[in-house]
Amino acid sequence: MAEPRFLVVRLGSLGDIVHTFPAVAALRESFPNAEIVWLTHPRWSELVSRSGLASGVFPVDVRKWSSARDIILRVRKSNWTAAIDYQGLWKSALLPFLGGVSRRIGFSRETIRESGVPILYSERVKSGALHIAEQNGDLTRRAGAARSVAPFALRVWPEEARLVLAEMSAQGLKEYIVLSPGGGWRSKCWPAERFGELCEKIFRKMRLRCVINFGPGEEDLAATVRAASGDAAPVLYSGALGPLMALLKNAKCIVAGDTGPLHLAVALKTPAVAIFGPTDPARNGPYPAGDIVLRATNAPANHKRGTATDPSLLKISVEQVFEALRRRMGEVV
Repeated sequence: MAEPRFLVVRLGSLGDIVHTFPAVAALRESFPNAEIVWLTHPRWSELVSRSGLASGVFPVDVRKWSSARDIILRVRKSNWTAAIDYQGLWKSALLPFLGGVSRRIGFSRETIRESGVPILYSERVKSGALHIAEQNGDLTRRAGAARSVAPFALRVWPEEARLVLAEMSAQGLKEYIVLSPGGGWRSKCWPAERFGELCEKIFRKMRLRCVINFGPGEEDLAATVRAASGDAAPVLYSGALGPLMALLKNAKCIVAGDTGPLHLAVALKTPAVAIFGPTDPARNGPYPAGDIVLRATNAPANHKRGTATDPSLLKISVEQVFEALRRRMGEVV
């Protein structure tokens, strides 16, 4: 009997792809010789490849008709056992549908936020799981895997690790804590000024300097953190995926909100303190559990992409985060 061929769809983003890895790892575990081809945005092709879970990666930018058309034609050229859409959006569901894949597995309407999408699936799964990683796992089980999630490991190349170590050493850092103040939408970001105060407190109380990680469009956040950090002399860092992975893997701990670098660090087994506001850590928090998550009591759960800090985040003090950091690093508070 021929080995199965699975088409996996998860186009973005960083944290969401990381939360899809456990489900695809379970698929790979049950079907070690299967061909698993992953459709993702070109920006995340390298991340998917570094998981070692996919036999191949088809990069596609659905905002460009030529890119989407080429992938649809490419999908049509092969016979697939099933397509699994872990994203649940029109843009992701249409690719296997128009690609002619007969068995298309996706979430039912109870799980999906875009109305009408399940009509494009031949099989609709109603998940009762809380965390998105385990919801993804329910799709994997429907595809025939023995279990829903499984461990995975991301590859950090030795040369990247050496280069980042040398870069940090040139800045006078041997051990460091990463602070990541960004998060896509500003409403789920703890104030940058408080990150700066935390940076100063870490330096004064623990004699450790911090690395401030920031992405495109977050330069103002990084500058604000540094300005509020006193004489703590943090290092500002914005690197490509591979060096960022090396930076996170070597960190003593990361402090961040619900953002891609947090979930990437957790996947690399770096200790973490997560600061959550409007997004629900029961659904989107560090996975698997084990890190410290701070969230104000009765914080409202929503995914509204606001430009101002959610009021619930203002209830989390610098002292609370610092004490959580020390606990996560095994120190006595």
